Amino acid sequence: MPAANNTINSELGRIRLILIIMLVLLALLGGMLFSLQVSREGEFEESLHRQSMRRIRLPAPRGLILDRNGVALADNQPCYCLALYLEEIRKPGKWKYTVAEIQRRITELAVLIGRKPVITEDDIWLHIRRRLPLPLVAWRSLDPAALARLTEASCDMTGVDIYVEPARIYPRNELAAHLLGYVGKAELSDADIAGYQYTLPEMEGKMGLERKFDKVMAGEAGGRLVRIDASGFKHAEQVEQEPRAGDSVILALDSRIQALAESAIRDVPGAVVVLDPRNGDVLALASSPTFNPSQFVPIVPKVLWEQLNADPNRPMLNKAVAEVYAPGSIFKPVTALAALNNGAVSVGMTVDCPGYYMIGKKAMKCWNPNGHGRVDLRRAIEQSCNVYFATIGVKCGNDAISDLALLFGMGAKTEIELDREAPGLVPTPEWKKNAWRDDWRVGDTCNFSIGQGALAVTPLQMALMAAALANGGAVYRPRLVTALRDWQGTILTNFPSVKVRQLPVAPAVMEAVRQGMHDVVMAPTGTGRRAGIPGVEMAGKTGTAEYGQKEDRKKHGWMIVFAPYDKPRYAVAMVVDDAVSGGLTVGPRVHELMLGIFGGTPATETGAGG
Repeated sequence: MPAANNTINSELGRIRLILIIMLVLLALLGGMLFSLQVSREGEFEESLHRQSMRRIRLPAPRGLILDRNGVALADNQPCYCLALYLEEIRKPGKWKYTVAEIQRRITELAVLIGRKPVITEDDIWLHIRRRLPLPLVAWRSLDPAALARLTEASCDMTGVDIYVEPARIYPRNELAAHLLGYVGKAELSDADIAGYQYTLPEMEGKMGLERKFDKVMAGEAGGRLVRIDASGFKHAEQVEQEPRAGDSVILALDSRIQALAESAIRDVPGAVVVLDPRNGDVLALASSPTFNPSQFVPIVPKVLWEQLNADPNRPMLNKAVAEVYAPGSIFKPVTALAALNNGAVSVGMTVDCPGYYMIGKKAMKCWNPNGHGRVDLRRAIEQSCNVYFATIGVKCGNDAISDLALLFGMGAKTEIELDREAPGLVPTPEWKKNAWRDDWRVGDTCNFSIGQGALAVTPLQMALMAAALANGGAVYRPRLVTALRDWQGTILTNFPSVKVRQLPVAPAVMEAVRQGMHDVVMAPTGTGRRAGIPGVEMAGKTGTAEYGQKEDRKKHGWMIVFAPYDKPRYAVAMVVDDAVSGGLTVGPRVHELMLGIFGGTPATETGAGG
């Protein structure tokens, strides 16, 4: 019996030990479960949240570009896209089954809306790998007819919906295209996309004001959170932060005058600038030929881009600010002011013009081969006599002329808010020595005096010169942008007009030159009489400048005007690349422009150019 008792006690001991071990293991398991499910609940929940939530960058509505009267020149509109939501279309099993279903749906929808498929199988696979939680956009820019057919469709539309994207539009098409520029797909930096897993298409200014004020108009992007499952499909979404709309840019531009300016040179290569001489406001700035920025959205078609860049007339170049020309005779008022202001000549001094001016043994021809006879300042400006201006130019010297030209703003950028502005060139003896390794000669001064030689200006600079002549010598910085305002209409920033300087020219001297310019347009024999319009006193100056190779010489035709004469409100510079003369080619176009600005009935006039 004792042996049996010992055996029983031994078995009970082992059972107790096993129970104790099991209890300890259960306690450890319970502790671990408590730690996982209670103590570290927040940690795992946060980890789960991070793994299942994705952030999408939402672009902000882009600010507008408005003219001085509130007319929208660059605006936004909804772009209706047909999108497929893959989480609703997915098929069980391998991805290839879902891809096949998407292709089937696209083929079916293509027949329904009457458009060819643009999404390939490779595009679908790329979307699955990189942008699965986002809708797959199958077509953009659906027209009303396609939208109507989708609305009335009787087929299975599960997972198919209209997806709206913002699109940039230019309501006036080509109007002011060189000023506005265009937008394209934004190239986001690492800093822009930090913290975002996905981005939606955004616009970015590529040229003109769209580029110059891109940061202002772009606004601030927002964010959206989407919850996805282990396969990457979206299950829910919520807005994390609403985007902040971009600010709008308000221009000094008058769209009515801009349209008139563009119409005046619609059929020729050239440029027009219209300023308000009272404050430097840019009322119009046109370049021809032009382009339609609406065709550049959302991307520039390759064929169109190649066509524009192959055009010898360079439609993408803003000739008003980025092209330089020899000004020809429209520069002569500067020579006259310089000679009168330094006392080298007097208003009453006369010069005999036999039709040429002798520089040593070489004759510099006047545009009138028969000569103008004896002319004073007023008559010389009216008739654009080369001999008179070469004579007074030599008398006063090139330094006096170049100094005043620089004060007018030539030879330097005007600081207008546009791309690729050219500074032009005011030649000096030092410049010629450095550039050509040659000395300045009397012939250089003669050419300089009549706006030829190495002198190079932009149409904008010539409009500023016309404005300064109109207002009595005040040189303003051209003001294209007048204000910025937010989406609620509150003005955030005003840009006042800036008077750069007052020309050091006596009022009597300025008026003497202005009177000659008055006769250019208003006198029966003035070279610019074709520009005149009934009932408006105007002043101006015509110019013609040769360019190109000797065997293929062409002429730039110029004209500057300001009006009304007593209280000028408009100062204009117009250039035509290939002209007969300023008076014959440009004068009638200025007439058309000024007639539109002031209103009236076209006048029938005849005359010759100078």
